[in-house]
Amino acid sequence: QVQLVESGGGLVQAGGSLRLSCAASGRTFSSYDGGWFRQAPGKEREFVAYISRSGGIRGYADSVKGRFTTSRDNAKNTVYLQLNSLKPEDTAVYYCAARSGSRDFTNRASYDFWGQGTQVTVSS
Repeated sequence: QVQLVESGGGLVQAGGSLRLSCAASGRTFSSYDGGWFRQAPGKEREFVAYISRSGGIRGYADSVKGRFTTSRDNAKNTVYLQLNSLKPEDTAVYYCAARSGSRDFTNRASYDFWGQGTQVTVSS
């Protein structure tokens, strides 16, 4: 089992930045890929970013490419999501997830463990 706890959300003005953290406990986090998803009110949970176990492979949704960056520190069992140039449409609850498999990393069904989410609100 892996327990995930997100932090770093908040209220920010458009154009601002936030850094989300996802701290893992339980099994060795370096054995898992990391993913970030978000869910806005009334919408489906959607893929945001992916990082492989070593950090060598990363992927992003087109809507955040060039603005968001994911990274990880396996010594600290933590994955990060840096959010820059935020827009009101980025407002959502952001979730981190972990997986041991290798299916499509944009598919939320491929992830085994989830955090509780952290709210990001971007005002215009």
